[in-house]
Amino acid sequence: MSSSAFSSLSLSAATLANLASLGYAEMTAIQAQSLPLILKGQDLIAQAKTGSGKTAAFGIGLLEGLNPRYFGCQALVLCPTRELADQVAKELRRLARGADNIKVLTLCGGVSIGPQIGSLEHGAHVIVGTPGRIQEHLRKGTLKLDGLNTLVLDEADRMLDMGFYDSIAEVIGQTPARRQTLLFSATYPPGIQQLSAAFMRNPQRVEVESQHDDSQIEQRFYEISPEQRMDAVLRVLAAYRPESCVAFCFTKQQCQELVEQLNAHGISASALNGDLEQRDRDQVLAMFANRSLSVLVATDVAARGLDIDALDMVINVELARDAEIHIHRVGRTGRAGARGIAISLVAPAEGHRAQAIETLQKAPLNWHPLNSLKPRDGAPLQPPMATLCIAGGRKDKVRPGDILGALTGEAGIPGTQVGKIAIFDYQAFVAVERSIARQALKRLSEGKIKGRSLKVRLL
Repeated sequence: MSSSAFSSLSLSAATLANLASLGYAEMTAIQAQSLPLILKGQDLIAQAKTGSGKTAAFGIGLLEGLNPRYFGCQALVLCPTRELADQVAKELRRLARGADNIKVLTLCGGVSIGPQIGSLEHGAHVIVGTPGRIQEHLRKGTLKLDGLNTLVLDEADRMLDMGFYDSIAEVIGQTPARRQTLLFSATYPPGIQQLSAAFMRNPQRVEVESQHDDSQIEQRFYEISPEQRMDAVLRVLAAYRPESCVAFCFTKQQCQELVEQLNAHGISASALNGDLEQRDRDQVLAMFANRSLSVLVATDVAARGLDIDALDMVINVELARDAEIHIHRVGRTGRAGARGIAISLVAPAEGHRAQAIETLQKAPLNWHPLNSLKPRDGAPLQPPMATLCIAGGRKDKVRPGDILGALTGEAGIPGTQVGKIAIFDYQAFVAVERSIARQALKRLSEGKIKGRSLKVRLL
């Protein structure tokens, strides 16, 4: 039995059977290093990036210690964004399938607090949430943490970037002293040391090499002058024509300028920044995930917790100020066995940042002249899908099947031309092939969804 097999751990038979049914046989590096320590009840600081299997590492650990008969909060996972909290909760529910009726609840801002209070009255074993909303429930007395055994800080560096230190400290202040604290972070800024010194007991540290497999991700660096930056992005897109691309900028203003420039050239692009209302953020992310938006222009903070299945390209419009953040940005492409490409535009003043990346990667950077980029023929970069927005969602009991049925029923549109369907509390998004967007809009507008006429618009 190999030491990287889950069966080498002291896990219950039900857990092992469920892991096998999920196709989890061998542990990833972060799981193999951290799970034995977590199962022993030790505090842990683990440095690992998104996509390394860290959710299963802390998930298996915290689920193993639960008492299913006690319906109080026994484990709390704090995440920086609602998207990440939703992903973590989904994974925990899958991991908990082998156990008795374990309830996992998400508590995030951006949605009304009333229904959350109702759900809390029924009790939950595990709560996943964002620091601000958890704080709110603690102040209202709708959440009690006196039975807490395990506290997880997921993507702790990003929570600190977003200014959550005081919120985290206040939440931790309401947990029992005898708890296990697990801190997961992609980078190790000074704030993490401050957190661990204040709130952790003799934490063990594990670090998983965050380098990328060069065969999966090709990195190219182009030297530019500062005034060429926007134009260089257009040249990169014209030469590579990626179907989906995230362009990283530093400031919200830089994001906005780039989006305007791209849109003016007929390229479908939207910005993702911290100022967006939750509804708008949901819309931009749904459109990007369903392939009806070619370029997502984002700041590092806004892009955290983004999980896009197949991302063709990452463009660093400006080099990250920290080499580890660069590795993190680049690691969003070339996932799940697909190849990806990462393009970095480097002005002379950013030379020291490029040097730091070279040092961290322990390999020379792959430099190319900007004029080597030749445009490929073709119409402006347009995504393959278009998105219809429906004015009804989860709260209106709308399900994906209802939307699919309304589009495809009785000699409607073939199901093969319908893409991802994303349902939020009060709105839903459905992707259809661009060529049939008008036909799909007409069909949904004239027909009924769940027996009702709902407003539909083409985004």
